[in-house]
Amino acid sequence: MLRRHLAAAPLAVLAAPSIPRAQEAAWPQRPITIVVPFPPGGSNDLLARPLAQRLQVALGGTPVVIENRGGAGGVVGATAVARAAKDGHTLLWGHIGTLAVNPWLYPQITYDPVRDFAPVALVATLPSVLTVHPSLPVRSAAEFIAFARANPGRIEYGSAGNGAASHITMAAFADAAGIELVHVPYRGNGPMLADLLAGRLKATFAGAPVVMPAVRDSQLLAMAISAAGPSPSLPGLVPVGQEALPGFDLVQWHGLVAPAGTPPALVEAMNARINAVVSGPEMRERLAFEGADPAARSPQAFAQLIASEMERFRVLIARAGIKAD
Repeated sequence: MLRRHLAAAPLAVLAAPSIPRAQEAAWPQRPITIVVPFPPGGSNDLLARPLAQRLQVALGGTPVVIENRGGAGGVVGATAVARAAKDGHTLLWGHIGTLAVNPWLYPQITYDPVRDFAPVALVATLPSVLTVHPSLPVRSAAEFIAFARANPGRIEYGSAGNGAASHITMAAFADAAGIELVHVPYRGNGPMLADLLAGRLKATFAGAPVVMPAVRDSQLLAMAISAAGPSPSLPGLVPVGQEALPGFDLVQWHGLVAPAGTPPALVEAMNARINAVVSGPEMRERLAFEGADPAARSPQAFAQLIASEMERFRVLIARAGIKAD
């Protein structure tokens, strides 16, 4: 889902370490499964699939399979990976919601993001995009805020569900702007987007991969991105933090984690392979098309990001009173 602007807490991009031949031979030994803990069609799925395809090529053709295992905002899939073998052949697509938000939404959560996973590789960061149906008479984030203030409770916005990135981002935006909006939760981004395109909703603050295809086709209008500064992958879109709400910055991040207890040498070997794919020109181009920026990091830096984001969203969710279904 979301992150603090990386510039605020610099995380050094590490060069891929050399891997001893014994480690190279040890992984992979059979097909790799990347569990995406959400239904197809959302930001997680749209970013995980191109990575899997390119990683398969980099691994000499060893299959890298995407398994969509949705349920309870990512809890079902994450729990399954937490209990998987610690051999690097079952990985979790670790979205910010799964790794930093869920502990504060689900009191009976069946996994611990810090205790139960070994961070492997941060893959991408991407801002959410404040997007509206053309029938809404606004053409910028500032105009959106002004219209909402003049019409409290009249703008219905959609999200992929209570506690989803699109919900938390818009709730934080509304809180910072002092506006009253009506939240309409859906079961996934697909049905939400369908109603937004049909005009039954007026706005969303969803990940770029979800809304940008419709924006490029002129079916929807992009007002701004949920960042304090510009995104290289979304040139021309003004950051909310510059145009309307100084300092506003809630940006999604995505990465891969393994079950806790996976040998550190294996984690480093996987990190080097994945970082090489993420930093390659084909993956960089695909991420840019989806509105995402490559974010290769060391496992240690990824672990620090997860821990800091967990604390950030503990405070934000309590303040906004957000609850899961």
